[in-house]
Amino acid sequence: MLCFFLSGALSHAYSETKKENKEGNGIPIVLIASSSTAEPSRACNIITTLNGHVLTVVFTENMGQVSVEVATTAGASVECISLLTPNGLQVYIPNAGNYVVTFTLPNGDGYYGEFEVTD
Repeated sequence: MLCFFLSGALSHAYSETKKENKEGNGIPIVLIASSSTAEPSRACNIITTLNGHVLTVVFTENMGQVSVEVATTAGASVECISLLTPNGLQVYIPNAGNYVVTFTLPNGDGYYGEFEVTD
């Protein structure tokens, strides 16, 4: 009986997770290096996901003071902030459309990721 209950619960959880990803929730944003020094890429230490209209950024290690800008692909700024890492942040994006998030590290390295917010 317990096995049937657990398999049903897991199946339901899997289908709900799959449904959320179809709606654009919890989608990871791939970061691309736009400028880089001789140091190894640190893009893997910046975890960026989109959950509906909320962009969530998590820094997994201390990178110093990082500049974060969220803008439309046309160049209109939505949010521009400088923060000390390893803190994270959340940005609410009110309108649907295509956006770019840009990270500039203290050593001059830059990373960006493009994403789309849908209603």
